[in-house]
Amino acid sequence: MSRIAFRENMFTDQAFVAYKQSMTTYDADGTDRLITELIRHARLTGRVRTALATDDLGAEFSALLLLPALVSMGPLRITDLADVKQADPSTVSRQAAQLVRGGLARREADPTDGRASRLAVTPAGEAACERLKQARRAMLSDALKDWPDDELARFAELFHRFNASIEAHLRETA
Repeated sequence: MSRIAFRENMFTDQAFVAYKQSMTTYDADGTDRLITELIRHARLTGRVRTALATDDLGAEFSALLLLPALVSMGPLRITDLADVKQADPSTVSRQAAQLVRGGLARREADPTDGRASRLAVTPAGEAACERLKQARRAMLSDALKDWPDDELARFAELFHRFNASIEAHLRETA
């Protein structure tokens, strides 16, 4: 093992030990543990994106995440899509441009206002959305295969409630 590899492994081991120690000291109501787990989840999200291998779908992962809303809701103005995704309209506009360039979406005139346009999913976009959905489902099913169905359903229910509470709090404090 090279000196650099040894140092990297040593740092990793030290960081892991420190992390494990931090996992054992929490406040009584669980808020500290929740914060730790949310940070851990955020780090894992990037690794999940890589594991899903969506590079061949025609757009960056963040742009692909617009497709489910377009598939389920139909054509939307960028501002409406940004509201649905709770994202900045300029960011959604850039992501939409990627989808259009990749042939996953097209711009069409808004029938209620000829000056405006809407983003609509193409058949290629529907196929990419389905592939992404299946890849996510397969990855989660495999990772959680040992969970009893009732625990998985309860976790999904609590996670939904958690997200709804955070969204409501952010609306109230905005």
